[in-house]
Amino acid sequence: MDRRNFLKQTTAAGAAPFLLGGPPAFLKSLRPGPNERVRFACIGVGGKGDSDSRDAGQHGDVIAICDVDEHTLDRKAKQLSEKHKNVKRYYDYRKMLEDLGDKIDAVTVSTPDHTHAPASVMAMRMGKHCFCQKPLTWSIEEARVMRTLAAEKNLVTQMGNQGTAHNGFRSGVELLRSGVLGSLKEIMVWTNRPIWPQGMHRPKETPGIPSNFHWYEYLGAAPDRPYHPSYAPFNWRGWLDYGTGALGDMACHTINIACMSFELFDAESVEVVDTSGIVDEASYPAWSIIRTQFGPRSGRGPVTMTWFDGGEKLPKEKREYAKHIHGRKPSGSGLLLIGEKGSFFSENDYGAEHVLLPTNDFQNVKQPEPTLPRTKGHFTEWVEGIQASDPHKPMSNFQYSGRLTETVLLGVVALKAGKKIEWDGEEMRVKNCAFANDYVRRDYRRGFSIH
Repeated sequence: MDRRNFLKQTTAAGAAPFLLGGPPAFLKSLRPGPNERVRFACIGVGGKGDSDSRDAGQHGDVIAICDVDEHTLDRKAKQLSEKHKNVKRYYDYRKMLEDLGDKIDAVTVSTPDHTHAPASVMAMRMGKHCFCQKPLTWSIEEARVMRTLAAEKNLVTQMGNQGTAHNGFRSGVELLRSGVLGSLKEIMVWTNRPIWPQGMHRPKETPGIPSNFHWYEYLGAAPDRPYHPSYAPFNWRGWLDYGTGALGDMACHTINIACMSFELFDAESVEVVDTSGIVDEASYPAWSIIRTQFGPRSGRGPVTMTWFDGGEKLPKEKREYAKHIHGRKPSGSGLLLIGEKGSFFSENDYGAEHVLLPTNDFQNVKQPEPTLPRTKGHFTEWVEGIQASDPHKPMSNFQYSGRLTETVLLGVVALKAGKKIEWDGEEMRVKNCAFANDYVRRDYRRGFSIH
């Protein structure tokens, strides 16, 4: 199948994610049953990968681990050694996947953003179920490829925005879908991120690469450049080559409840209202205000979403959401949905803790009957889906989270373009600014492409 046809199929996949059939008979025989332990390979085992690989060890057998930092590999192998004997260690995920073949059932991918898609796509093409951290991908094209691939191969997938599995999140979605706010007019969402350096110049000195750190494998798909500790192993989120900035870090959490409730997909346009600006074409801004316009969809009217990042770095006069929360103390991160009948305010990152405002107007509102399944946990839900051969059991599966990630990354495209962009979701292209399409995808270093 050529690349254009492969990508265009995703529109149908996104519009009807719950109509997939069961896996072919020959695949069923190869997949773990409800009483069988899932065999994992974990790609990236430091930072968030530490807890993701720990979860894998609690839900099945960890066969192999991969990390570009040998010290991190050693620590994780020691941690796993009591329960998981002879765990294989790798610093190149490609070699690991080639070696293991049918010895594993699933992978976790908990790397910097720029490696999410190359590692996940390679594993998924081998028929491996995939748990990938948020944001699902570094580019919009990668998100489109991953959700298409997951659908084609009938894989059980989950993105690591763990708030989706919180019962408060699911009851919040049910409440919003019930129409309690009336017609939705406006969305405001804000974060205290970045809490890592952003808006900085490229470092000029290039110290030697630490002996324990595999810089070439860290770079992966990203452009070749000299090592510097400003890039890795920490603070990578602030660099365009490796991260997706404050938007990529937090929006898959903070807009999630609104996105699931009101189908905030395939925006019409995105513009940067104000920002401190990208520095050296290398580092994300210290703060930004980004406005996304959604058109009518599924019987709903148009709605505008405004994103504020920068926390205390953001000029206080720009924090417009504060005047809409009826005297409550503004939170460091949160979400406000403004409807014709009132507002839905969440002062945490997941939307799980929320209140209807003004409270006097909603005293008699009752929680609707549950329509969404309750869960034992985000990772547990994914593993149960694998054992049941049910791609729909995880609620942040790639059919949903791929579309959520596209919505988030449109803001990144607008930041890089430096102007308002008009979006054609079906064709996956910017309509009014040809050069902005360069930011919808990326060029890959040889050996790390998703194509």
